[in-house]
Amino acid sequence: MADPPPRRVVVGISGASGIPYAKDLLETLRRIGGLEVHLVATDGARRVAADELGAPLDDLAALADVVHPNRDVGASIASGSFRTLGMVVVPCSATTLSKVAYGVCDNLLTRAAYVHLKERRPLVLVPREAPLPLPTLEAMVKAAQAGAAILPASPGFYTRPKTIDDLLGFVSQRVLDLLGIEGDRSPRWKD
Repeated sequence: MADPPPRRVVVGISGASGIPYAKDLLETLRRIGGLEVHLVATDGARRVAADELGAPLDDLAALADVVHPNRDVGASIASGSFRTLGMVVVPCSATTLSKVAYGVCDNLLTRAAYVHLKERRPLVLVPREAPLPLPTLEAMVKAAQAGAAILPASPGFYTRPKTIDDLLGFVSQRVLDLLGIEGDRSPRWKD
């Protein structure tokens, strides 16, 4: 009988507004426990984090078990033989979304996403851009056709959120659901 797959999750952060979503997801994964979290971030993410968190993105590194430099395309997460439960790119910039949709593997984040598609593992892309121009919409369709789940950072309000933390948690819970990871970050409809 084969060994069960390792409980690894890859989190990619690209340079779109929405770094608090990444922070919430990383904190949630840490609280769940029993998961090995691999983190990779683009230079754009580092720039946006300084604006949105008022702190360097490196502060989020403590929430991951392994942090990979984005230029290291030979890292473990770049290989199909490195088994994971899935990958999420949160937030996912329009540029990163397009690269994933068309198989452009010019850095570790896009290579790891490509590997998840080719290995038919869950890949969740969380764009936060608005409004969406036609090229981005077409890239979303292309990425979905390739097997990615497109999860816009659009929290639901049926849970009657009271805080920003509640809104962030709604998106984190949807990511967990798509990766098949149990969590209770946000209430469910009629539960």
